Amino acid sequence: QVQLVESGGGLVQAGGSLTLSCAASRSIGSINVMGWYRQAPGKQRELVATISSGGSTNYADSVKGRFTISRDNAKNTVSLQMNSLKPEDTAVYYCNLRVLVGDYWGQGTQVTVSS
Repeated sequence: QVQLVESGGGLVQAGGSLTLSCAASRSIGSINVMGWYRQAPGKQRELVATISSGGSTNYADSVKGRFTISRDNAKNTVSLQMNSLKPEDTAVYYCNLRVLVGDYWGQGTQVTVSS
């Protein structure tokens, strides 16, 4: 059983930056993918970025070149550096841990980008 806790959300003007962090409550296995998803009101949860235990990254087209995902395997954390934020990025952002047996989700952190 793993709990994920996100932090770093907030209100920022368009063009600004935020860094989200997610900490796992305990150590995780070496075969996994950690990532960030987001959900805006009335919309489905969508993938933002993922990073595998081997360091392979994947980004949604909408955030490529603006967001950077990273992880610290020793600390069991994953971060999302968000630059050049747009109002369209406004959503609740969720940390995700995917392992062979299933998925774990954080409680979400609100990101609001004003015009």
